[in-house]
Amino acid sequence: MSAPQRSGGRGPADLRPVTIEPDFMRSATGSALISEGDTRVICTASVQESVPRWMAGRGTGWATAEYGMLPASTGDRKQRDVTKGRPDGRTVEIQRLIGRSLRGVIDFAALGERTVYIDCDVLQADGGTRCASITGAYVALELACRRLVEEGKLERLPLTGTVAAVSCGIVGGVPLLDLDYPEDSSAEVDANVVMTGDGGLVEVQATAE
Repeated sequence: MSAPQRSGGRGPADLRPVTIEPDFMRSATGSALISEGDTRVICTASVQESVPRWMAGRGTGWATAEYGMLPASTGDRKQRDVTKGRPDGRTVEIQRLIGRSLRGVIDFAALGERTVYIDCDVLQADGGTRCASITGAYVALELACRRLVEEGKLERLPLTGTVAAVSCGIVGGVPLLDLDYPEDSSAEVDANVVMTGDGGLVEVQATAE
């Protein structure tokens, strides 16, 4: 079976062009603007010198994530969650995935009683927004941790490894890597794979039509 025509003349196993601009937001402890093809996400890491009440006194930290899409990030205007009163199921699922992915590489004892808030805001969506968010969020997280070390608040980086994510799927019977929106919307099978830099699997999400 012949491979479908892909954006930019990509082969089935080719990623879209990826660029990451570190320290994109001056006001955040750590930040990155990640672009994967036409998908663009701002990721920030903000550090609070306390933990949730249920964790107080344990000497360990916590990390949590939020995810959102700007109204004009898609072809049809997406209503803001704040106007709906609560995030939709997709948003909740994605921000939990981002949080789990990052917590898998954080040494919370080394972080101490601090909370890292990760915020991922999609500027433009062309498939793979959750994967781009995870990759960009890790960069923001590491930059934030490095800043804490530089400021003398931490003795060492509280990270056990790196983490990134990519999508894959089957479109027209052909396995493809890093699906853009047209491919994702027509895929018979699609999956999101989160892995550490040393090849460890963090999570796999897969669905089929």
